Amino acid sequence: MQVARIASPQDPSLNDALAIRHTVFVLGQNVPAELEHDSHDRTDATHYLARTAEGTPCGAARWRVTEVGVKLERFAVLEAYRNQQVGAALLAAVVRDVRASHPEALVYLNAQLPAVRFYERHGFEKVGEKFVEADIEHYKMKLT
Repeated sequence: MQVARIASPQDPSLNDALAIRHTVFVLGQNVPAELEHDSHDRTDATHYLARTAEGTPCGAARWRVTEVGVKLERFAVLEAYRNQQVGAALLAAVVRDVRASHPEALVYLNAQLPAVRFYERHGFEKVGEKFVEADIEHYKMKLT
């Protein structure tokens, strides 16, 4: 498993990451494409791509600085690669980089209900009440 930060919006790996997100969220969860692919993708977000040992793209994530801290977003793993530590590797790489560049920032995310326990195992805790975004139940979570 390899997780790499995507160097720039022109990096061809960004297209792989966006394609994974499209498959997982738009095709798999019926999230409207205009909600999934936003202006942050090619402007102010830092993206990551996970690849298998053979080099096959299998997971993606991004983070960006917001007015309240650093928001981790768009964690997506293709169905065939789930439960193989792809998400954990992505999360570890993202958190490591965020902590290195923004050591004092609040690190947070909006977790879909089925992913809450995953994030809790990796040091996040729920903040506030459950809410719905793109017809999917979420909790805001912060890194402790």
